[in-house]
Amino acid sequence: QVQLVESGGGLVQAGGSLRLACAASGSIRSINVMGWYRQTPGEQRELVATIFSGGVTNYSDSVQGRFTISRDYAKNTVYLQMNSLKPEDTAVYYCNVRGRSITLRNLDVWGQGTLVTVSS
Repeated sequence: QVQLVESGGGLVQAGGSLRLACAASGSIRSINVMGWYRQTPGEQRELVATIFSGGVTNYSDSVQGRFTISRDYAKNTVYLQMNSLKPEDTAVYYCNVRGRSITLRNLDVWGQGTLVTVSS
């Protein structure tokens, strides 16, 4: 079993900042990629940012230059620093982890989601 615990969502004014965190625990052998996705009502879940085991990062065009993804390898934790937030960033943000379990099964695990609300 692998668990993801997310934290850091909340209400912020436009132009403000928030930092999300997602800690993975359980039967993890290795993590290939950790990422953040977001979803608004009636819309599909979309990629926000990912970070691969070698440190390579990838961002959606809508957050490039404003958001920064980082990872603490020792703690199996991924962070998303969100600056210059806009009302259109309002969404439920989900953490995702892909890798291998200690029994060598593929892992593709989602967090429970954390709500980010940006007021204008």
